[in-house]
Amino acid sequence: MEPIEVVERFNAAINRRDLADIAALMSEDHAFVDSAGGAVRGKQACVEAWRGFFAAFPDYRNVFTDLTAREQVVTASGYSVCSHPDLSGPARWTARVRGDLVTEWRVSDAVT
Repeated sequence: MEPIEVVERFNAAINRRDLADIAALMSEDHAFVDSAGGAVRGKQACVEAWRGFFAAFPDYRNVFTDLTAREQVVTASGYSVCSHPDLSGPARWTARVRGDLVTEWRVSDAVT
C-alpha cells in the first residue's frame, strides 16, 4: 500500500471504532501524540487508549479534506466531529508510515 492509502485505512478504522483494524495497522512501536504533546507509546498501550477514548466519545470521527505525502510522512487536514466541543473542529494529522503500518499518529490543532 502507498502511505496515503495506509493513513486512509487507519482513519476509516478510527471512524468505525474498529480496534482490531486499528491494531492491525499499527506498528509494535506505534506512538500516538495528542495536540497538547502528550504521548502514548507501544501498540498495546495505544489500543487500550483508543478503547477508553471510544468509550468516552462514541460519536467521534475525523473528516479529511486534504492529504499529502512526502515519502513516508502523510499530512491530513480536515476536521473532527464530536458532541464534545473540545474534540470538534479543524485539525491536522501527521502520520509516519513504515511499510503498511502506521508508526506514529499525531493530531494537532489546524493552523488558521
